[in-house]
Amino acid sequence: MSKKALGPSMVRILVGAGKAAPTPPVGPALGARGVKSMDFCKEFNARTAHLTPGIPIPTVITVQPDRTFTFVTKTPPTSYFLKKAAGIEQGTGKPGHGVAGTVSLKHVYELAKIKATDDHLKHLPLESIASTIIGSAKTLGIAVVP
Repeated sequence: MSKKALGPSMVRILVGAGKAAPTPPVGPALGARGVKSMDFCKEFNARTAHLTPGIPIPTVITVQPDRTFTFVTKTPPTSYFLKKAAGIEQGTGKPGHGVAGTVSLKHVYELAKIKATDDHLKHLPLESIASTIIGSAKTLGIAVVP
């Protein structure tokens, strides 16, 4: 006998805004849980229609045992924002040794304001969020200048 899922299962995927399609990664992730991926794609594309198409949106999908689903969209990843602000395609191959680009402290605080709207960061002060963004910039090889 196979085991039945007792509670809801969570699926985390990164999908481009307005570009959800029942192809990988959406199709296989939801199909394995018995959810019609086309229903998710239509609803996701409708919710992200106001955003620039193609911006990566982290999405958490909660699939109930009766195969219904709900999903929460979050703000794009910090690395996406930093690369856009620095005007680069990808970070440096050796973080700490080479500099791929630069961003100003003003950019960092603007990114912190955007990231502060996420539910899991609402309780943190803006300075803490900015310091994590600076850490992400160092990892990408982006220098933060005053």
